[in-house]
Amino acid sequence: METHLYLLVFPESLVMSMLGPSEFGAYLATGTKKRSREQAMYFQLDSGFESDYFDLEKAKKSCVPHEDGRPKYSVYISTYRVLEHVTLDVIGDLWLVTRDGRGLALQHSEAPEEYEGQYHLYQELCPVHPLIASRMNAKDFNCFITNPEVTVSVPRICFVEMDLADLAHEPSSGDTRNLPYNNIEHIRDCLIELATKGKTTKTINRIQHEHIPYRCVKKGFFVGDETGMLYYPFPSIKDMEKHHHYWWRSAELT
Repeated sequence: METHLYLLVFPESLVMSMLGPSEFGAYLATGTKKRSREQAMYFQLDSGFESDYFDLEKAKKSCVPHEDGRPKYSVYISTYRVLEHVTLDVIGDLWLVTRDGRGLALQHSEAPEEYEGQYHLYQELCPVHPLIASRMNAKDFNCFITNPEVTVSVPRICFVEMDLADLAHEPSSGDTRNLPYNNIEHIRDCLIELATKGKTTKTINRIQHEHIPYRCVKKGFFVGDETGMLYYPFPSIKDMEKHHHYWWRSAELT
């Protein structure tokens, strides 16, 4: 049987499996007692991925069918410092899986040349998890957070831009339009601080819950380092309702 490599975003892990990407997502979300029906998010890696850091050969020897012929669902290769040792050129589709196991695959494309809004809200997903307000667009934020000369940086980062409604233009009086964030006034205060104190970033929460309210994803997901950035566009609500109706309904209900 063919094997696949997956980079789990949370918890950060490198996993080998005989399950295809759709089946693997369903297994993560509903087929194991290790997870209590939570969202899953992972990248499918190129089958030709080679590494001196990970022991892929050992994993291949363990990733074999069971005696009764059932495929091996998962062999964990590493649960520490995974993303920094996976280069951008081997990172493929990003899979978003709802709590009931429905998967949506996003393909990466060219990053936007222009970014709407004066202020931005970034949820860092891997390897760290703070919620950040910033005056930098996604491209500049990626360069900043992966710059080794910056006091606090990471070698590689995965993050998502979240919607700020009118706060993206006017933090003081902008309409939040029923954004579901439970700390919306704290977010507003942080944005006002960016506007009045000349800062480029402001940490809102040091550790944010892993659950992503998908209806608040603004443009999409990003993974990048000093060499560049991959951009995974997130469909509009209109496109979701038309082309991914069942996934979107599941995501909204969970």
